[in-house]
Order: sequence, then structure tokens, then C-alpha cells
Amino acid sequence: MRKVILTGDRPTGKLHIGHYAGSLKRRVELQNSGSFDDIFIMIADAQALTDNADNPDKIRDNIIEVALDYLSCGLDPDISTLFIQSQIPELCELSFYYMNLVTVSRLQRNPTVKSEIQMRDFQTSIPVGFFTYPISQAADITLFKGTVVPVGEDQLPMLEQTKEIVRKFNATYGDVLIEPEILLPDNKACLRLPGTDGKAKMSKSLGNCIYLSDTEEDVSKKIMSMYTDPNHIRVQDPGQVEGNTVFTYLDAFCRPEHFAEYLPDYTCLDELKDHYRRGGLGDIKMKRFLNSVMQEELSPIRARRKEYEKNIPAVYDILKKGCEKAQAVGRETIKEVKEAMKINYFDDEALIAAQSKKYAE
Repeated sequence: MRKVILTGDRPTGKLHIGHYAGSLKRRVELQNSGSFDDIFIMIADAQALTDNADNPDKIRDNIIEVALDYLSCGLDPDISTLFIQSQIPELCELSFYYMNLVTVSRLQRNPTVKSEIQMRDFQTSIPVGFFTYPISQAADITLFKGTVVPVGEDQLPMLEQTKEIVRKFNATYGDVLIEPEILLPDNKACLRLPGTDGKAKMSKSLGNCIYLSDTEEDVSKKIMSMYTDPNHIRVQDPGQVEGNTVFTYLDAFCRPEHFAEYLPDYTCLDELKDHYRRGGLGDIKMKRFLNSVMQEELSPIRARRKEYEKNIPAVYDILKKGCEKAQAVGRETIKEVKEAMKINYFDDEALIAAQSKKYAE
């Protein structure tokens, strides 16, 4: 069986280091591993419109921002197919067929849907498109016969619902669809990176993000104002590592070689944590170390972005070619789906012959 990756992001703003740590960095590693036959990376503008229908310019303007973030992080359009969701009409068609396989009560039980509805305060005014988000996501994955979906842990309920849809479809119509597997970050600190203010989720709306496109000065300013341990008032005070945003980021990004380069008083992160716990280590020193680590990580990303920004028409051309390839693949899957569902009326010569014989008698 072919090994295929399908993943993507909603273009509601520039991507931040939460996206990068949670899945984007891993996508680049998987792409460069050479272990996959196809890699599809989707800019999910249609899904973004489900809760931004009254602000289409926001989505339109952020298509290029997400594309630039993808390319600057190292996604290679010669290896990975970058495409825009709304330009693949087969996705809407497949979503419509799946709607007959999922009950309203099952959607209501989806933990991700429930938390997102609560976060947006939709209450009883839930857009139908947003409510059926898990069905749309199942279509995204299965249209391209994705076998591996690298995402954050918050997407686990969505992937489980996709699996349920695949099983129901195959049990009803025959084995056409492929059941995907989720691939979580191997670094637990990357599963859900907190905001710079210590809140559980990094969010554009909360203003607690470090963006991949931020300048060196912006990154430094955000790190130096980062939430730590509120009880660690004096340098000599014992500090708490757990729940300390600086240490969470260091868990996600620092490597042993960073200490020799930027903080030679320590050999590893465990030594730094021990010193902080017993007191005598100031927050400023830790933040400066984290800033050095993050600048090293983000510097090549910024440099590549500047190069791509010089030729925006070429970036749109990359997306156009990606859409053309994605649609060609999608057409083949839809052909198989319609045949299995027995709605391929004009392609079924046996059906036409049988009906001709029936009415000729």
C-alpha cells in the first residue's frame, strides 16, 4: 500500500511556533525522510470560512501568509504538494456523501467540536459548516487516501471520527477507503505549546504567539516578557519548573549542544532545572538562553521567507500547480467512491446494457 501524508492548516493568520513545534517541523522531517510516496499539505480555507464567513478577506489575505510559512520552514514543492482546499470541488462532493453516514448526536459528542464551539461562544447559533467540520476533515484525508496524518493531540477525536466514517463506508459499500493513522510529535512538550502568557493554548486571538515570521527583535521582546513562576520573585528564591513557560519552550526546542554554545555553565537542561528549583538562578538568565535557542531555530526560516517574498507570483504558481495535482488525484478517488455507491450511471456499461435489455423485452 502506498504511504501518503495528508495534513494542513486553517489560514486565519500567520503560523506560529505552536504550529511549528506541534506538526510543521515534523512534516519537513517526514518529507525529507524519503519514506512516503505522496505528501499533501492543504491550506484549509473552506474550513476557515465555516466560522469566518462574514470576513472572506481575512482568509484570502492569509493564504499567501501560510504558503510563505510552509515554504520558509522547508516544505519543498517538488516533493510535497501544497494546495488550497476550496479549489478541489471533489472535497465538497465527498463530504456530502459522508453526511449520510454520521448522526447529529455523534457530531455533538466530538470533544474537539464541543470545545471549539464553547471557545467561540456559538451556543445555539452554530454554523452548520462548522458543526460538520469532522466530516469535512474526513473527506480531506480520505480523498487523497492519506495513511498518516501528522497533527497535534487536540486532533485525536477528529481522526477517530474519520476512522469511524471509513469503517462505515467500507462496510456499506465495499473496501474503497483507507483508514489513516495519526502521528503525534515525539517530544511531549510539543504536543500543545502554551502561549507566552502561560495560558494553555497559543492563540492568535489571545495575542500570546511567537510567529514564524516575527523579526529577531519581536521574538526577543516576547521571550523577555514571558510568563515564568510568579512566586520566583528574587534570584535566590526556589522556583517551579512545572507550568513554567520558559522551561516548557526549552523542553520543546533546546538541545544538549545549545549549552556549550550559549550557556556553558551547564551541560544539560536537567542541570538548569535543578538549579532553578533550589534557587539562585534568575529568570532573565533563562530567558536570554531561550532567546538564543529560538533565534537559532527561527533564523533560517526568516531568511528563506525573505527570498520567497521577492517573487510572490511564483508562490501562487506553486499553489496553482499543487491544486492541479491534488484535483487529479481527487477525481480518481471520487470515481471509485461513486462506483462503490452505485451512482456512476454513465460509466456503468453493464447497467445501461441491462436496462436496455429489460425494456426491449
